Amino acid sequence: MKAMKSEFEISMMDEVNYFLGLQVKQSKDDIFICQTKYCNDLLRKIETEKCKAISTPMSTSCHLDQDVPEKPIDQTKYRG
Repeated sequence: MKAMKSEFEISMMDEVNYFLGLQVKQSKDDIFICQTKYCNDLLRKIETEKCKAISTPMSTSCHLDQDVPEKPIDQTKYRG
């Protein structure tokens, strides 16, 4: 906690669990920062939390053309 207080202005006195959207785990000698909650919240926001994980998100031999959608996509959802 002393290391966090020396770098950031902290007003609470308890151990930090979340800081700027990141999970923080503190031990006597170390501070670990994890983005698991942030990533899960992001997947839930774009409704893909139940998707199957793969090592390569798409085929490497696929040729991409310009997408001409029939209806416009709400870009603000993905820019957030």
